[in-house]
Amino acid sequence: MKKITALPFDDIETIPALIKDFIHRKVPGYQKCVYNENNVATAIEKKRSSFPMENRTVLSEALAGQYQNLKLSEAQSENLAALNQPNTFTITTGHQLNLFSGPAFFIYKILQTIKTAQQLSEQFPQQQFVPIFWMASEDHDYEEINHFQTENGFYEMQAQAGGPVGRIIIKDDTFINHFKEEFRDTVFGTELIEMLKRCYKKGNTLSEATRNLVQELFCDYGLLALDGDDASLKSFMKEVFADELLNNSLSKKTEKDVEFLSRHYGKVQVNPRFINLFYLSETRDRIEEKDGQYMVVDTDFAFSKEEILSELSEFPERFSPNAVLRPVYQESILPNIAYIGGNAEVMYWLELGGYFSYLNLPFPILIPRCSMLMVSEKTFQKAEKLDLQARDLVRNLAEITKEKLLRNDAILTLLEQQKEQLKLQFKELKEAAAGTDVTFGNLVEAEETRQLKSFGRMRKRLLRAEKIKQAEKLRRLEDLYQTVHPCGIWQERRYNFSVFYSELGREWLYNCYSALETDKPELIIFSI
Repeated sequence: MKKITALPFDDIETIPALIKDFIHRKVPGYQKCVYNENNVATAIEKKRSSFPMENRTVLSEALAGQYQNLKLSEAQSENLAALNQPNTFTITTGHQLNLFSGPAFFIYKILQTIKTAQQLSEQFPQQQFVPIFWMASEDHDYEEINHFQTENGFYEMQAQAGGPVGRIIIKDDTFINHFKEEFRDTVFGTELIEMLKRCYKKGNTLSEATRNLVQELFCDYGLLALDGDDASLKSFMKEVFADELLNNSLSKKTEKDVEFLSRHYGKVQVNPRFINLFYLSETRDRIEEKDGQYMVVDTDFAFSKEEILSELSEFPERFSPNAVLRPVYQESILPNIAYIGGNAEVMYWLELGGYFSYLNLPFPILIPRCSMLMVSEKTFQKAEKLDLQARDLVRNLAEITKEKLLRNDAILTLLEQQKEQLKLQFKELKEAAAGTDVTFGNLVEAEETRQLKSFGRMRKRLLRAEKIKQAEKLRRLEDLYQTVHPCGIWQERRYNFSVFYSELGREWLYNCYSALETDKPELIIFSI
């Protein structure tokens, strides 16, 4: 496995403009949230002065309780003990509880979190940084997480949906036998199969299964997985949750950020609701208020203002933040400095600056996670025969097709020459027409537009003809693109890590970890 190149996000056309502007500190109000040494130093002091020791004690005890059935590695034990010290801070990422991790970027974002914590510990020797994986155990979108995909298989677990997914008890393990058929003859297939069996054995909850998987892969790196579905941790949120129920502060305090982002970047990632809380029972359902009554949607639960505040005071664990309120929960219970997330995650965090200020809660450094692409030597050889560079593998297929099929085309060259001559001719006409009647000048403009459109139509017809003429080359281009972008999306969003781990084992994890540049959001391309 070899790192071939790394493409900065600036060079990738599909990276959202908001992410690129954020990286370059062009988003007003968030310049100090970009990852660099000065901003980290500032974030440390803000968190140190605002995070009480009581919170550290409760956090440490909650984590210890969540790990009581697992043997901690030496690095984990040190990190857990360190969380009780005022000079220890966390670097966090989070994800849904996808079956066997789901898409491969699950692995990449955790590795980046671990490496960022390690490098900051070296950069700031008076502090210690602990990598945290936040398990989205309260999510209820089971259909999004109950499967994973490989090159040759689709694996799915059956369970009753509707409640917090972390509480689902595994009763169906038929997918393990199917997985065994695909991977038993690979180099590290047996290791993967046994890992899958241990983590997803019947009787485990999905939270336990995910924690076990993360433990097997990352315990030696000191990573700690935190489940927010915890009564002791929720107790710190009573005041914030009550304010949300009574005053709808999140939607009000994010209005300016949402308006700015909508105006400059289009539709925002997540629109805050009037109330951004769910109620947990056998299911997880939204809370709505009408005429002083608080109803839990799709259930028979209803509360007066006094009753719901009493319920919150006595049972805070029954209240669950949605996607836009969850960052506040995370930053309230963790001594966190930075959050590492995908582009969509970073974009909805950028809606929350005003709300964090209202709560007097330090806003973390935001780090867009790096992406990775694994390409076989055989695929690289095919790309070379098609005169493609590594960076071409993530460009738009339509543009690549035009470029490669029409390269050195004599007719296209002649068309472009004639087009430029036409522009020069019309330039002279327009200059001459400037001193005549306005309507004549408009006629010249319209005629130029009409004739240039004709050149555009001829170019399209030429491309169509070349596609027919060079059908074999086009097919090879499309096949290559499909190999790199299965089903038309980035590989890391489609394939499970087992596709690569099955042949390379933990060496694959180590090579991914080693290649990461934590201060450079980029796409790293590997040859495997």
